[in-house]
Amino acid sequence: MTPADQSAAALRVCQLAPVVPVLVIDDLAHAAPLAKALVAGGLPALEVTLRTPIALDAIRAMADVEGGTVGAGTLLTPADVKAAKKAGATFGVSPGATDSLIKACEDEGLPLLPGAVTATEIMILLERGYTVQKFFPAEQSGGAAFLKSIGSPIPQVKFCPTGGISLKNAADYLSLKNILCVGGSWVAPKEAMAQGDWATITRLAREAAALRG
Repeated sequence: MTPADQSAAALRVCQLAPVVPVLVIDDLAHAAPLAKALVAGGLPALEVTLRTPIALDAIRAMADVEGGTVGAGTLLTPADVKAAKKAGATFGVSPGATDSLIKACEDEGLPLLPGAVTATEIMILLERGYTVQKFFPAEQSGGAAFLKSIGSPIPQVKFCPTGGISLKNAADYLSLKNILCVGGSWVAPKEAMAQGDWATITRLAREAAALRG
């Protein structure tokens, strides 16, 4: 799977909704109902970060939820890529990009949303064929103002910024021409998950889905 093919697939994922939930799941029992709640609220693209021991099992559980498109976040190594693909992830997200990670995604046929944070990193990925990239950590790296500026010299690249994004500032990003969607964890609060309050998560998802009405 070439970088161009991966970017085409990533584009389709990013166009599903204005917000991609970035999920850290500690309890496997939460996986399926969480996915159902988010999909019901209009957020079908789900990024499960590989930051907990049960993350891969959570991907397996969420992959069976109708209407959902489940990906794996925090891909760091080729082993992560292989495990994510085997678990049922249909796309991958990484905080940065290395040659070995990119090759693994090409070999495994897993569409990658690679992370970049400087003009040089963005240009290197563009040179390889990645026209859809993750901008991380967004708020700490110049935020919407940086992305607006970089859009003039490098209009070929579209972004999904994540990191420090909430309901309060998401619209600042989504108003830019080079932003496809944003990633955020605010739609799935840990307290709501712990309490099994799926109705609140669906409400937050609806609120987020309406950001680009």
